[in-house]
Amino acid sequence: SPLPTRAEVFDVANAVLDGTDAVMLSAETAAGRFPVETIEAMDRVCLGAEREKVAQESGHRIHEGFSRIDETIALSAMYAANHLSGVAAIACMTSTGYTPLIASRIRSGLPIVGLAHSPVAQRRMALYRGVVSLPFDTRDMAPTELNDRALALLVEKGIAAPGDHVILTRGDHMNAHGGTNTLKILDVNERHRS
Repeated sequence: SPLPTRAEVFDVANAVLDGTDAVMLSAETAAGRFPVETIEAMDRVCLGAEREKVAQESGHRIHEGFSRIDETIALSAMYAANHLSGVAAIACMTSTGYTPLIASRIRSGLPIVGLAHSPVAQRRMALYRGVVSLPFDTRDMAPTELNDRALALLVEKGIAAPGDHVILTRGDHMNAHGGTNTLKILDVNERHRS
């Protein structure tokens, strides 16, 4: 049938409301007689569920302590993004994708941008809820140009514009797993336009 059953709609919607990062179809459903209609229906259900208030709020670890610095930075970035007006995005420079993964556990209407040079990390981040993965190679950049180059990329991609704030996370030692230890709130201005 080209129309989903009520149970199928509830299953997909509940997965979204439960905070799942991605939904997928079984081979049987994806290769059936109505593959395009199936994807379109699932897309409508996901987008509808994401508009619900419960899908936009999060109580993730609200009363728990943290044991890792990178986790603390990621969750602090999301808290700031949800409470500071004018924030366009959260940008996470990452070598593995771990910081955007942790950040994605806190619901927000803002994009989380995973900036990584590793194609493996980029593919991994493409599955995280609310995360946009962009290639960003920091290996040949001077530390002083990292922030401006990241902001210029976000402006180029239409994610941020002059006048916006961007919350940026990164490590003092780039390309070190678990090294995220810095959170900055940066202002986008005209010099970040290409």
